[in-house]
Amino acid sequence: MQAFDYVRPTSPDAALAALGRDGKFIGGGTNLVDLMKAGVETPQRLVDVNHLGLGKIEPTEAGGLRIGAGMRNSDLANDPQVREHYPLLSQALLDGASPQLRNLATVGGNLMQRTRCDYFVDTGFAHCNKRNPGSGCAARDGFNRYHAIFGASPACVAVHPSDQNVALLALDASVIVRGQGGERRIALNDFHRLPGDKPEVDTTLKPGELIVAVELPPSRAARHSRYIKLRERASYAFALVSAGVALEVEDGTLRGGRIALGSVAHKPWLAEKANALLPGQRLDALDFAAVSAAAIDGAIALKENGYKIPLAQRAVERALRAAAGVA
Repeated sequence: MQAFDYVRPTSPDAALAALGRDGKFIGGGTNLVDLMKAGVETPQRLVDVNHLGLGKIEPTEAGGLRIGAGMRNSDLANDPQVREHYPLLSQALLDGASPQLRNLATVGGNLMQRTRCDYFVDTGFAHCNKRNPGSGCAARDGFNRYHAIFGASPACVAVHPSDQNVALLALDASVIVRGQGGERRIALNDFHRLPGDKPEVDTTLKPGELIVAVELPPSRAARHSRYIKLRERASYAFALVSAGVALEVEDGTLRGGRIALGSVAHKPWLAEKANALLPGQRLDALDFAAVSAAAIDGAIALKENGYKIPLAQRAVERALRAAAGVA
């Protein structure tokens, strides 16, 4: 790990001023520090954001929740408001990592988690467009068992591994960011990028912006939501595929709903074709097979990850059945 400066500001404005061109914000550091040890990330300055007053959770005027970016994953998962009104988020967080990591990891840091690819995190491999733009993508024709089935490009097939962000996408969350020009709001689905020809850019944050909060709209799916994570071992492990389902039900009929998938694309993946089938269906007659089949429409397998397509379909159907209360 190369040498770096460390600063600990006490306000968001001071943090923005301290960042500079070659700095990185750090909360829990559960992803960033690992990448620094591997030589993948080489910031010249770390700006500690743990003392900015961003660790609170409070109701919004609209009836939702505003969650500070500095809130620890363990605190958020066990918050009574979240457990009662947004159980999908609590489920995803508790599935997301070991207790030790959840005690450190923050909401904002989880949003900034880098995509998963062995070729990216190992500097011994020269060909990685995320780490070395223009060098090529070794995973396309190499080891790609865990890689993308949606939204990949010739430049990159890595996947976003977060559990938290799949739940936030299903709950239609927004990210509140602050820069020198003030605050702006970004829909969660617009926050992370597909790789295109610039896979080194993971998000739509502008240079120098700081995540200050995540906002959730009023809860309409608490009784009919579920997170399913399928992985190779039951203890701490990244998902092979995950699915978050939030259904809005009124008098037994679906007003709408959102299905999101994880570990299948460069960003948390919104199953838009499946979501379009939900409004108007009776909950007790929901066509689980048709909706789950629509969720994988357009999936494209690589050499080694074809198993992900039926696995994703099963994950969606399991989450749908659980959310609908059908065994």
